[in-house]
Amino acid sequence: MSVLKKLASDTAVYGISTMLGRFLNYLLVALHTKLFMADELAVQVQLYAYAGLSLVLYTFGMETAFFRFARKEEDRQQYYNLILTAVILVSSLGSGILILNANQVASYIQYPENAHLVRWFALIMATDAIVSIPFARLRLEGKGKKFVIIRVSNILINISLNLFFLIICRDIHQGKYLAFLQPLIAIFYDPSHAPDYIIMANLIANLLFFWMLRKEFADFRMVLNRKIFKPVWVYAYPIMIMNAAAVLNMLFDRAVMQFLLPPNFYPGRTTKEAIGIYGQCYKLSIFMNLAIQAFKYAAEPFFFSKGEDKNAPPVFARIMKFFIIICVLMWVGISINLDLLAELFLKQKMYHEALPIVPWLLAGFLFLGIYYNLAAWFKLTDKTQFGTYFTLTGATVTILVSVFLVPTIGYLGFAIAFATSGLSMAALCYYFGQKYYPVPYDLKSALGYIIMGAVLIAISNHFDIAHLGVSVGIHMLVFLLLIALTYWKEMKALPARLRL
Repeated sequence: MSVLKKLASDTAVYGISTMLGRFLNYLLVALHTKLFMADELAVQVQLYAYAGLSLVLYTFGMETAFFRFARKEEDRQQYYNLILTAVILVSSLGSGILILNANQVASYIQYPENAHLVRWFALIMATDAIVSIPFARLRLEGKGKKFVIIRVSNILINISLNLFFLIICRDIHQGKYLAFLQPLIAIFYDPSHAPDYIIMANLIANLLFFWMLRKEFADFRMVLNRKIFKPVWVYAYPIMIMNAAAVLNMLFDRAVMQFLLPPNFYPGRTTKEAIGIYGQCYKLSIFMNLAIQAFKYAAEPFFFSKGEDKNAPPVFARIMKFFIIICVLMWVGISINLDLLAELFLKQKMYHEALPIVPWLLAGFLFLGIYYNLAAWFKLTDKTQFGTYFTLTGATVTILVSVFLVPTIGYLGFAIAFATSGLSMAALCYYFGQKYYPVPYDLKSALGYIIMGAVLIAISNHFDIAHLGVSVGIHMLVFLLLIALTYWKEMKALPARLRL
């Protein structure tokens, strides 16, 4: 139980702070959807999708490789220098090419007037990649508190800059107050490009990472050693392909929607408006993704540290059981309260049109979380090529299902494709994992909770309750009953202090 407590504690440290920080950041969705129309946010939806895929290529599996090769303290600095050097070189080269060819890239994605945003994103991508290795070092060294303080601080800086650019600068420009500052504000603020300052705020906040991580960069030395790097690369490149396919899985929808969605599919909406609406509703599924990401931050070094322990498989099975329970509760809780969340965060009614995608997206993240748990076996046995096979299969499923469904049912097809892909990856990983690294997972319990969650969501969404107060009351009662039922069923498996 002590190892589970340690993992739970680490997950809580990463999770609560990450959830808190992202929740604060999520308040920006309410601001953005209040100030801007959907078509004004479309280019950002797409550029963030491309940036997510590029980040995987920039880090090319080195984050996981760092955990694998730097486990021994005496090797840590050597591999830290080597891996960070590699990421810096690749990131600088990639972003340099993008900056030099920004006009062509902007024209290709059909936003020729936004070449400057392509350049800004190139810098954001490079900084994200470079700081990922110092952040990995903090996780490996158990400095979770510093990790989350920096992450949350970055989010608070981003929020402050959004408020400064989008509200304070706008109001001063309009002469609402502090009119004497108008000449100063005019130097860097142009109201005709107001949405662009969302990206500018992100870029400035990212650059401040280097100051916040200055201690982690202070002992860094550029190192190029082909002999030492070769086994690192051999281990990492399948993970890079795996991660690229996984990110493609999650970002394929926003990256290609303008090409797959038939023109005028939604009456009265342009394709750019549909992209903006989809992108903002997509963010309601972020809560599940955040929980999974927090778990990954804690679990990846944990799995590596326990991999050689003969008692590890039962521990892994127990972790999976409670992971699924928590994620199913989140899936149900969010899905049956979408009307409330939409009122809180999506300020214009036009953004509510895509709410049916959210339960499917949450299901996709649930299955991906299960897959990340299962994936421990091929990382611990150095059979990372299996991760490549699984995620390439998942990406193929996403593409094929999307191409088949989107022209017929619109952007809901992307969400269904994502859920189908996650399920296929989890199933494949479970099947092969039981052959190479058997773990006694409670399959009956897992399927039972997932099916129960799906049924509750389907029943809840079938009945449309017009009055928001009544709807929230009924849905919260259902959710509390689900929690009580789950607690009653699993009470014996809980520590004594948590039992009634």
